Amino acid sequence: MRDLWYALLVVGTLTAAPDLAAQNAPATARLRDLSERFWTWRAANQPASGDDIPRIERPRDWVPDWSANAVAARRKALGAFEREWRAIDTTGWDRPAQVDYRLIGSALARVRWELDVTRGWRRNPLFYLEQTIGVLHEDLLRPPPFDSLRTHELVRRLERIPRTLQEARGNLTDAAAPFTRLAIGALDSIRPRFDKVGAALAPKLAGPDAARLSAALSAAATALEEYRSWLKQRVSSLPRQTAIGRDAYLSFLRTVALVPYSPEQLVAMARQDWARAVSFEAYERTRNDSLPQLPLFPTLAAQLAQEAKDELSIRRYLEAKDIISVPAWLHHYRTAALPSYLAPLADWGVNDDLTSATRLAEDGVSYRPPPSPDLGYFYRASAKDPRPLMVHEGVPGHYMQLAIAWAQDNPIRRHYYDSNSNEGIGFYAEELMLQEGLFDDRPRVREIIYNFMRLRALRVEVDVKLATGEFTIPEAAAYLERSVPMDQGTAGNEAAFFAASPGQAITYESGKLQILAFLTDARQRLGDRFSLRAFHDFVWKNGNVPIALQRWEMLGLNDELKTLDRKTVTRNSTTHPSAEP
Repeated sequence: MRDLWYALLVVGTLTAAPDLAAQNAPATARLRDLSERFWTWRAANQPASGDDIPRIERPRDWVPDWSANAVAARRKALGAFEREWRAIDTTGWDRPAQVDYRLIGSALARVRWELDVTRGWRRNPLFYLEQTIGVLHEDLLRPPPFDSLRTHELVRRLERIPRTLQEARGNLTDAAAPFTRLAIGALDSIRPRFDKVGAALAPKLAGPDAARLSAALSAAATALEEYRSWLKQRVSSLPRQTAIGRDAYLSFLRTVALVPYSPEQLVAMARQDWARAVSFEAYERTRNDSLPQLPLFPTLAAQLAQEAKDELSIRRYLEAKDIISVPAWLHHYRTAALPSYLAPLADWGVNDDLTSATRLAEDGVSYRPPPSPDLGYFYRASAKDPRPLMVHEGVPGHYMQLAIAWAQDNPIRRHYYDSNSNEGIGFYAEELMLQEGLFDDRPRVREIIYNFMRLRALRVEVDVKLATGEFTIPEAAAYLERSVPMDQGTAGNEAAFFAASPGQAITYESGKLQILAFLTDARQRLGDRFSLRAFHDFVWKNGNVPIALQRWEMLGLNDELKTLDRKTVTRNSTTHPSAEP
């Protein structure tokens, strides 16, 4: 039945003439060849990130390289890819093939964005901490064992740290003072932290390279301390500007994220959703006034045991309520205690391992600290009830969505990523499961969901105002702390991350709102033929693809694409649905 529903939806794939498909086969094969070469190149050249969505499988013996020669080679290769992509004629292609073409264009635009606009490698000393400490953090996320090959890779990347930091000194010609101060603070007590990593990790390593761990960590710590001293000497003379400006931000929305809204529209939409979340949270608290507050788990063991039960029960709930298909091959989203070798670096990125396209036979894992009232915002929520974070990060959220997308047979869509759709799906899953009744057994958990909604809506305003210069990083942090509300540490970390990664913080809210609008269009156009389960199966399978392209592919609505292609965009321009000719 669902196959018939798909047939009714994706009419472009059914009505394309066979002779036209054969005529376009050489061109689409050319796109696939370009895609394969580009993703292979990207795996060796993409910057490391503390975020979990952009993580990428690296080639064997990969190390970060930000030398002048490497950057020049990147620019040359990117230019060649861009010219080759523009030279492909897509005339007559069906919608799925044209979606693939636009995905490669977006991926190329993201590389250009990193090199020439955000320019973390030029402007942000924290960038080089991600390429050093952040790389070590990511190397430690995958659960044991640390066999000889994994040990070799880990030690080799550690030994690269001094050279990467030397490259940083030559590259940071436009460093901004706020980013520099954050990097200085982040490197406080780095040697004791590395010492703790080494003491806990050394017994677990295997092979001849294990003997070099201690020396590699010590040399890396020395290089990081010297980098900190170098930054301290320069910070007082550096410019304070971190904003990229409205025009650059709008270009990101149009060419990289493929989001058909202006910055002003995004803020207005988010403010409306924030007001809705605040109101609903107030209703919920009044409704639950006679109920006790949610207690923290007494121990981490108790929390982990409950999380294992919850993961299974959520999977059953999804199937029983006909919400989405849970593939029989899908492994599990596990939670575990922070390993002693990871704990000293736990604040360097998202502490999970969501596997990859070649590791679908492994469980995903997310690490948890012991329950405590002093935990940060999200960990404290999970220490009361694991499900709000689990439905975003695990099932049906990131782990499940990424695994399904990685399992599809289209290599372009397997490798492409887009935080707007990925994070939008994660956020959408929270409210989806609230409306489907998952949290009705513990009504105060619904308060957590509404508070999450407040945060995600506020992130849009913070992201936009940081990018356009209306907020400084301290002002953004104070705004989050006051308005969510949330703890000072989490608010400060979020503001710093969003300032350095413009366009990321909007993705939760803008992605969710696009999915809701997409669902509405599908429901209205299909009427009784609409299937919520089939809709979700389509979105999750194509979950790495921007929502505007998914909507066009499924429904043939091209109004958002016209907006993306528009050369001149006013601050308050709007769009209206229309079927393509």
